[in-house]
Amino acid sequence: MFLSNAVEGHDGVGVPQFVEKELRSFLKCGVLAHGFSRFRCADCSHERLVALSCKGRGFCPSCCGKRMTDIAAHV
Repeated sequence: MFLSNAVEGHDGVGVPQFVEKELRSFLKCGVLAHGFSRFRCADCSHERLVALSCKGRGFCPSCCGKRMTDIAAHV
């Protein structure tokens, strides 16, 4: 809806391609259906599924927070 409104409101141009890519990645971020890793405890065999992240810079507050923490730890 956002992307189609942007195209209609700006003479058919829309948003830049990198913005669309970032937005689409954000919508898939943290959703198990779009990819995950399975971790199993060697002692008790308990399994945990961890959804993949988009590692985005613009829209995703979770990934932006992780990136900011990593940079702060590195500095």
